[in-house]
Amino acid sequence: MSRTIAIGDIHGDLEALDRLLARLPKLDASDTLLFVGDYVDRGPKSAQVIETVRRVGRESKARVVALRGNHEDAWLRVIAQGWPEFVLPPGNGCLAAMRSFTGGPVPLPDERPRPDEEQAMMTGSFYPPDVVAWMHSLPFWYEDDHAIYVHAGLPRGATAFLHPSLVQTPAALLWLRDEDFFRNYRGKLVVFGHTATAYLPPELSTYTPEDPLDIWAGPCCVGLDTGAGKGGFLTAIELPAMHVYESR
Repeated sequence: MSRTIAIGDIHGDLEALDRLLARLPKLDASDTLLFVGDYVDRGPKSAQVIETVRRVGRESKARVVALRGNHEDAWLRVIAQGWPEFVLPPGNGCLAAMRSFTGGPVPLPDERPRPDEEQAMMTGSFYPPDVVAWMHSLPFWYEDDHAIYVHAGLPRGATAFLHPSLVQTPAALLWLRDEDFFRNYRGKLVVFGHTATAYLPPELSTYTPEDPLDIWAGPCCVGLDTGAGKGGFLTAIELPAMHVYESR
């Protein structure tokens, strides 16, 4: 049977990504390796993470799917029209992303950009054109026999949660953070990232519920954001076996 291995939010944590990839089983042409998005910001090596994900896509024998995360979506908005409210707060980690491309020290937690850095951050002009084109190419969702994969979750329609193909504003699949989805979605398995597992309802998880930082496995959805790039670690899940791999 074909396998799908889904990898959670990376956020510039190249060391965690390298460790995790080294721990995965050997994949062949019948398998899929999927990334749920958020390759950039916060961690020190956003540029190198993108390079690695793209290289894996070229070299792996498996089908490789890299979804768009809300941070890639945000940078595309910055490049197209500007978005200082996203770029400037230190907690979003945008300065770390820029310096991974331009050079310079890893920013301190509350460090602001130098005056000569601020314009490049405000426009995203430091991103190479091929990386911008790659971010534009990233799909909003993916589905196979095992699950539906989205960055953040599924919005509710008038009578039920919507299949991604029915969502009129695809960005909702990247930015949603709704406890209604985590608690009440029922249907085909959904694998998502975006919301750190520490903030998901611990009493609903059937996977190590005593460890709220671990992968979150709810009734019909699995949360993979275990905090890589934010002091946590990187997690992957293999379907249909539900085998978990970690960078820690």
